[in-house]
Amino acid sequence: MREGFAILSNVSHPPILLGTSSFTAKGWEGVFYPKGMKSADYLAFYAEHFHTVEVDSTFYGCPSARTVNNWAARTPEGFIFSVKVPQVITHQKVLVDCAADLKQFLDTMNILGPRLGPIVFQFPFFSPSIVRDRRHEFLDRLVPFLKKLPEAHNFAIEIRNRGWLDAEFANLLRDQKIALVLQDRSFMPGPAELKFDPITTDWTYIRWLGDRKGIEKQTTTWGKTIVDRTSELSSWVDYCYQIRKRGVLVYAYANNHYAGHAPATIELFCKLWNEKGLTELDRPRINRQETSLFS
Repeated sequence: MREGFAILSNVSHPPILLGTSSFTAKGWEGVFYPKGMKSADYLAFYAEHFHTVEVDSTFYGCPSARTVNNWAARTPEGFIFSVKVPQVITHQKVLVDCAADLKQFLDTMNILGPRLGPIVFQFPFFSPSIVRDRRHEFLDRLVPFLKKLPEAHNFAIEIRNRGWLDAEFANLLRDQKIALVLQDRSFMPGPAELKFDPITTDWTYIRWLGDRKGIEKQTTTWGKTIVDRTSELSSWVDYCYQIRKRGVLVYAYANNHYAGHAPATIELFCKLWNEKGLTELDRPRINRQETSLFS
């Protein structure tokens, strides 16, 4: 596993790195970001409150080198970007004839240097006919593809078909030192429901995603909590504590669709962690006057 967590070097156990899926959304201004703040200053402000961010925009296409250079310039040493592989690789070509696409993406992401964290292959939900007839065809594509991935990076795989998550698939990823993405979403099993150990390397990747369609019936402005996730996050606190004790580094990201406002989800996780009397989680040092996410 690559090093690069200078600001976390004093913790006695592998840290839990908490962040959100993207660093901006409709409804955040005046709630998370100070009212009137320029959008160009958002990322630097975000990095004062979180150690990491999951960049969702890369899923839609490889960004320019200039954009990635700006990301690096606006964040401190030790900040981590997790990035999604472009959908042309995972959805359109489904790992076939995409070597050039992947090389372009990795070369661009390498601009981040030590700030580059996990690289996530988010695969789509495959239709029932594909699930029934082509699961092994997919694995026949996946295995040789994974073997060609550069060892210098950390990769994770997200699967959205329940039936594909089994010990065989986990062992396949374990052999290649690839992380299995753990999800909290309406149609996927959580770790407690799985009948195998989903930790497939010395780090893991958690996505709190929720019920996208359900919450969008209530809101599409992500400035406040809509769904109470206290019970679910309390269970995740317990789970993260246990795998952290195993020496596993945890990356965990909240989506706005999980509860309504991703920064508040992370704040709730930290509150529940502290209420259980666990060792306080390391948080970024805030250089400004703000003392909390919502002050």
